[in-house]
Amino acid sequence: MTEFDRKKHWENIYETKNLDEVSWYQPTPSTSLDFIKESNIPFTSKIIDIGGGDSYLVDHLLNLGYTDITVVDISAKAIEKAKSRLADRANMVKWIVADAANFNPPEQYDLWHDRAAFHFLTEKKEIENYIHSTTQGVKNNGTLIIGTFSKDGPLKCSGIEIKQYSEASMTACFSANFDQIKCVTYNHPTPFDTTQNFVFCSFKKK
Repeated sequence: MTEFDRKKHWENIYETKNLDEVSWYQPTPSTSLDFIKESNIPFTSKIIDIGGGDSYLVDHLLNLGYTDITVVDISAKAIEKAKSRLADRANMVKWIVADAANFNPPEQYDLWHDRAAFHFLTEKKEIENYIHSTTQGVKNNGTLIIGTFSKDGPLKCSGIEIKQYSEASMTACFSANFDQIKCVTYNHPTPFDTTQNFVFCSFKKK
């Protein structure tokens, strides 16, 4: 059996599909933005978006006035698309091509955001690596925001099996180094007239 090539899979998706042809398309990422605004961090704070791809979160953060944003994605093509869309404003963002399963944060951040990257990590070692990365990459008293498919959400995304989370199971993952602030669930409407149930949690680094 051939080993699954996650990077190749995602490069292919971003090569062959437009943003509004994928299930995670979200012109205004309201839940993410609400959580970020609630964190009350200054506009000069360091923010990192894991698995940001060519999502519109970075556009909204720039519009709001945040000045220190890093976007990480496994797909170089996704980042290329985001840079192209942002044009000159792309120079205001730090871009990193890396797999969330073995990402080593180059600095510490005031806020770590991840909508739908963590749930693609299904192997124990990958999950442990990711939790370690958040511990290393989030400043003391910094904020961690994670959104994944809930127990009522899909079992797969883009043909790949994911790991569903509940408020309790997600909180348990990060409880050694983070205190839970808040969790919500919401239905994300896809471009295909379906809904995906997410659980979103925010945590404070101890």
